[in-house]
Amino acid sequence: MSQTILIVEDEAELAALVADYARAAGYTARVIGDGRAALAAIRDEPPALVVLDLMLPGMDGLALCRALRARSALPVIMVTARVEEIDRLLGLEAGADDYLCKPFSPRELMARIKAILRRAGGTASAPAPAAVLLVDEAARRVLVHGQPLDLTPSEFAILAALARRPGQVFSRAQLLDCARADSLDATDRAIDSHVKNLRRKIDAAAPGLDAIRSIYGLGYRYDL
Repeated sequence: MSQTILIVEDEAELAALVADYARAAGYTARVIGDGRAALAAIRDEPPALVVLDLMLPGMDGLALCRALRARSALPVIMVTARVEEIDRLLGLEAGADDYLCKPFSPRELMARIKAILRRAGGTASAPAPAAVLLVDEAARRVLVHGQPLDLTPSEFAILAALARRPGQVFSRAQLLDCARADSLDATDRAIDSHVKNLRRKIDAAAPGLDAIRSIYGLGYRYDL
């Protein structure tokens, strides 16, 4: 059975061209032109690899890549017309395995797909391991290795906000707004203290689990 390549690209002609090359190379090709629709499709039926455009309707490529990385190690090749160095770095920071700037050679793209899937050893579409840390907002609880974590209302609100958008940097002011909506004890000066307590509790339950990263001069980011 051939491996499936999902092409997430809203330029119809380019998507069709890449799909033709993928099929000629022996892969099954699927094309989706909307970021949110692609995320839903990947959750339902994970492909072997995703060719991902940066600029998409519904959800942009960076946000989609971060959402995928929060749940799996599915290989991603990002393609974009943006050639600035910062865009290249952002794409890789979001978790892309490789990066191609438009216009690109479809043959080069196929070569990179083949190399990435060969390194993956044919296990690229295997399901990800169960999450070590799970934030269940409906039940208002946090589980670490399946065990509940005892959090204050402010701590839960901050962690839930961060986990809702993995990879996004939140300023202290943004986290303060989240905490205030859930508790009266939140102040601007208290955000660092709440994050410190969160890290201590998470580390006690799962030593070495660096779920909340400090971003110098900006704030905090959830990296699981």
